[in-house]
Amino acid sequence: MDSFARESAAQALLEAYETKIPIAPLTDTHEGMSLDDAYAIQELQTRRRLEEGRVLKGHKVCLTSAATQRQLGVDQPDHGVLFDDMFFLEHAPIEAGHYLAPKVEPEIAFVLRSPLAGPGVTVVDAIGAVDYVLLALEIIDSRIRDWRITILDTVADNASSGGLVLGSTPTRLGDVDLRLVGVNLHRNGQLVATGAGGAVLGSPINALVWLANTLGPRGVTLEAGAVVLPGSITAAQAVDPGDTVTATFSGLGSVTAQFAPAPSTSEVR
Repeated sequence: MDSFARESAAQALLEAYETKIPIAPLTDTHEGMSLDDAYAIQELQTRRRLEEGRVLKGHKVCLTSAATQRQLGVDQPDHGVLFDDMFFLEHAPIEAGHYLAPKVEPEIAFVLRSPLAGPGVTVVDAIGAVDYVLLALEIIDSRIRDWRITILDTVADNASSGGLVLGSTPTRLGDVDLRLVGVNLHRNGQLVATGAGGAVLGSPINALVWLANTLGPRGVTLEAGAVVLPGSITAAQAVDPGDTVTATFSGLGSVTAQFAPAPSTSEVR
């Protein structure tokens, strides 16, 4: 793709955010699109949002489970960025209508105490850079119609980012084995998914190492205070207005996302 095609793709995604009208897969409309193209399209949107006054607060990793990688025919994760307006308070109503086709994933978020820059980051380095972990529910969304995505489409679309809800109880890494943490995900009181931390590249800490070493050669450092979402522990679950989603993590507590009811006909008028 040339620079004009990349700009065109980035603008199409930005317009989908604003209009809430999804677009066709970029891989259908841009023949020969590469992974480098996809990340360049993501970066163009990131720059635009920063110019508009949004603040970069962290990063996310996705496609960390073997099943998801097989589904999209890839052998590596991908990544996106988190802005300040993506963070929602636990139990505070979230407007589901803000999204096109939202889904929720349970994760264990890292909060960094010190910067982390690759290449060459090891597990020891990553553990030393983590201040604490928080329970999280990530809201993923797709500006691509019907979630008909390849890895190139999701990368260009900021790794299908939407938002996140963080729990309020920090846990030190030394107090938990992330590989063995189990999670039960409930939607409106009904169990819809289960999983364990080991589903995330063997351990969520491995996703943090991968991210630091992937971003480092591009001149990007994971800064102190950044939030890093390492990837979902279970399959993503679709949500509707009025839904309540709770993830309960063994030995760590729970985190809840509350989606506001759809507006009534009179309210819409």
